[in-house]
Amino acid sequence: MKVLNKSEWAILTFILVYSFIPTFGGLFRVLEFVGGPAIAPDNPRASATPFPIVLHILGSFLFLLLGAIQFLPTVRQRHPAAHRSFGRIVAVAGCLSAGSGLWMTHFYSFPIGLQGSLLYWARIILGFMMIGFIVWSVIAVRSRNVFRHSAYMLRAYAIGQGASTQTFIGMGWMLLSGTEVTGPLRDVMMVSSWALNILIAEVLVRAHLAPKRTLSLKSLSNKPSRVGQ
Repeated sequence: MKVLNKSEWAILTFILVYSFIPTFGGLFRVLEFVGGPAIAPDNPRASATPFPIVLHILGSFLFLLLGAIQFLPTVRQRHPAAHRSFGRIVAVAGCLSAGSGLWMTHFYSFPIGLQGSLLYWARIILGFMMIGFIVWSVIAVRSRNVFRHSAYMLRAYAIGQGASTQTFIGMGWMLLSGTEVTGPLRDVMMVSSWALNILIAEVLVRAHLAPKRTLSLKSLSNKPSRVGQ
């Protein structure tokens, strides 16, 4: 098996570090539900109805970590069977993550300081968008449209990584202000994190995934010559 090159190791390491707090922090909550020590702060919503949050944590964990591996060129090109197998898991995990997130957003009772109308509707819209992107990516790859498949999966991944960006921006706010952000400002911060991720995804799609346009020899031969004009 070919070892990843330096740039791929750098990308994978960055994503793992970037995703560490929301993904592995969520696993501590799952361990708490099955009798482990209470490390994370108490969450009455999760304690009352833990099943959706367990699905969300496990789905997000698989989607973010296996999804990062899926974007590496060595895995896609040198190990297509592994890429297809991981892809099925990633697609299901992503839909579980988004679907359970939609359920929690609508049915859990959040204090107004933690979720206002802006954040509620952003979570609803982005949850359906994430599922839609994953479904479209599956349809695209079955039609052998690799560009659309990769582009839609990257967009879904950007939405799924929203919690990571929110964590880093929230930590930055706490370091600067000494307080945790709440209320309408928290809503704006959370939504802005998703907007930033989606913007970066669109830049990457156009810079690295879009098919390169090249002139064919036939088109060049048919092009009228300007010599002598």
